[in-house]
Amino acid sequence: MRGPSRTSTRLAGVDVARGLALLGMAAVHIFPEQSADGGLHPAYVVAAGRASALFAVLAGVGLALLRRSGRAGSIRQVRVAVAVRAVLLLALGLALGTVDSPPLVILQYYALLFLVAVPLLGLPVRVLAAAAVAWAVVSPLVSHLLRSTVVDPFPVAEPGGSGLPVQLAVSGVYPVLTWTTYLVAGLAVGGLALRRRSVGAGLLLGGTALAVGARLLSAVLLSAAGGAAELARQTPELGREGVDRALSGGMYGVTPTTDLRWLLVGSPHTGTTLDLVGTTGSALAVLGLCLLLTTRGAGPLLPLACVGSMTLTLYTLHVLALRTNGPLLLDDRTELWVLHVAVALVLATFWRTVVGRGPLEAATTWVSSRVAAATVRR
Repeated sequence: MRGPSRTSTRLAGVDVARGLALLGMAAVHIFPEQSADGGLHPAYVVAAGRASALFAVLAGVGLALLRRSGRAGSIRQVRVAVAVRAVLLLALGLALGTVDSPPLVILQYYALLFLVAVPLLGLPVRVLAAAAVAWAVVSPLVSHLLRSTVVDPFPVAEPGGSGLPVQLAVSGVYPVLTWTTYLVAGLAVGGLALRRRSVGAGLLLGGTALAVGARLLSAVLLSAAGGAAELARQTPELGREGVDRALSGGMYGVTPTTDLRWLLVGSPHTGTTLDLVGTTGSALAVLGLCLLLTTRGAGPLLPLACVGSMTLTLYTLHVLALRTNGPLLLDDRTELWVLHVAVALVLATFWRTVVGRGPLEAATTWVSSRVAAATVRR
C-alpha cells in the first residue's frame, strides 16, 4: 500500500483542480456544442476553453513545484528532465493524433509549452507575473500579424506534416504563441506559498475578478466598435449566425484576421487578450477554491485528486475510448460522459492508493530523470 504516503506529499488542491480540468475537457469532447433547444450546451457554457486553459495553467504550476521540490536535482537536471518529457509528450501526442477519435489532442502543444518553460524555470515570481501580463497583451497582436501576412490559417484538424511547427506555434487549436500566457502565469503561481489559506483565497477572489471583468470589458468594447453586426459584415464567410456562435461558444484557438475588432472578443478559446485574461482568471479561481477545500488534505475529494495525479494516463485512455466504433462509444452522450467520469474516478483511486503513480506518469518520470542524471552532474 504505497499510495497514501505518496499522495500526502502532493498538494491535494492542485491535483483536484487538475482532475476537474480533465473531466471538463472530457465533457467538451463528448457533448455536442448545441443542446436540443438550439442553445449552447451547458458543458460548453461551463468548460469550453476554460478546462483546457486550466490544464495549461496547472502545467506551469506543476513545473514550478517540481523545481521547488528539491528532489529533482539541480536546476540543470530539472531543465533536461523537462525537455525529455517534452519529447516524450510530443511522440505520444502525435501517436494519439492518428487515432480516429473526436478530441483534438492537446499533448503536442503541451510538449512545446514544456520546452518554452525550460529557460523560465527558477525565475522570480514577480518577473514571471509581469511576463504573463505582457505576453497576454502582445502575443494576440503578434498572432494576428503573422496569420494575416506570412502564416496560412489551417483548418480545424490534428497537426501534422510539414506544417507541424507552424500549427503548434501559431495557428493550431492550442497555439503555443498565445498559450504561453497560461504557462507563465502557472509558473508564477507555482512559486507562491500555495498551502496558505490566504493565497488560496487571493487566487479565488482575484481570479474571479479577472474572469468577470474580462468578459464585461469585452462586451463594452465590442459594442462600442459595432458589435456582432460589424464583425459579420467584415467576415462574410462566417455570417451573422457564425459570429453569434463564436461570441457565445468560442472558436478554435484563433480569431479571423479580416478585422482587428476580432481582438476585442473575450469568448473562450479565441486567443485574444481578453480571452487569455478571462480564462487565466477562471483557472486561478478554480485552483484557489480547490486549495481552500483541501487545506487539511483531500478528504472526500480524494477520488478527484487521484484523477488529477494521473491525467496523462487517463487522458490517453479517454482519447482511445472515444475512437470511432469503439466498444465503449454509447449513443447517449450523458451516459457516455458519466461512464468516463466513473471509470476515471474508480480506476484512479484504485491505482493511486494501491500501486502509486499512473503508468504513463511513472514511465515519463523514469526516463526523463535517468536521462537528466546521466547527462548532467549535480
